[in-house]
Amino acid sequence: MPAVATVFTKIINGEIPGRFVWSDDQVVGFLSINPLGPGHVLVVPREEVDQWLDAPDGLFEHVMGVAKSIGAVIRDVWSPPRVALMIAGFEVPHLHVHVHPAWGLEAFDFSRAESDPDQDEMERHAEAIREGLRSAGHGDAVPAR
Repeated sequence: MPAVATVFTKIINGEIPGRFVWSDDQVVGFLSINPLGPGHVLVVPREEVDQWLDAPDGLFEHVMGVAKSIGAVIRDVWSPPRVALMIAGFEVPHLHVHVHPAWGLEAFDFSRAESDPDQDEMERHAEAIREGLRSAGHGDAVPAR
């Protein structure tokens, strides 16, 4: 683990607020503060792993399984032609997978991310994903807020 906790660990530990849509013993999912589209979720392991190739056996697969469950809800809620899945890893040295609706290749351009998204709209997006996950049978992993 790094000497200083990553910003994601601080969010996971409640030191920094986050809009959580998923939480289990290995992984969390929360909305990006700079979304590339509505409902942009980051799926992050609780364990501080720098790169996806360094994830312990089983952890990366679990991250991807959660990303797939969240992606299915994003597809159902926003009906985009594709659901983006991206691992960049340059912003924060803590493994995270971006999952968001994509209407074109511009959905992968971080320079187009919203810098000041509407907070009420963000909460509506989080609740739509939570409700979709509950409806899909993942209620045990869906936090109240």
